[in-house]
Amino acid sequence: QVQLVESGGGLVQPEGSLRLSCAASGIIFSISAMRWYRQARGNQRELVALVTSGGSTNYADSVKGRFTISRDNAKNTVYLQMNSLKPEDTAVYYCNADVQSAAWRPLLAYWGQGTQVTVSS
Repeated sequence: QVQLVESGGGLVQPEGSLRLSCAASGIIFSISAMRWYRQARGNQRELVALVTSGGSTNYADSVKGRFTISRDNAKNTVYLQMNSLKPEDTAVYYCNADVQSAAWRPLLAYWGQGTQVTVSS
């Protein structure tokens, strides 16, 4: 079994910064892509950023230039540095990872429980 645990959410003023972390634990052979999603109240969950096992990244247009995704493979952890935050960034942020628990097992997608980010003055 694999667990993803997020941390780092909270309340921040517009133009402020937050750093989210998501640590994977359990029986892990390898982790492929790691992603951050967010879901604002009344909206569908949307992909914010992803990072491959090789370090390639991709971002939603709405966060390009403001958010940075990174990962520490030794710690099985993915980060999301969020700068110049706007009220429209308010949402529950979820991490997602494709995890292989053994060499002969397929990749399975796991989700964290979510962490609230609120941008407000």
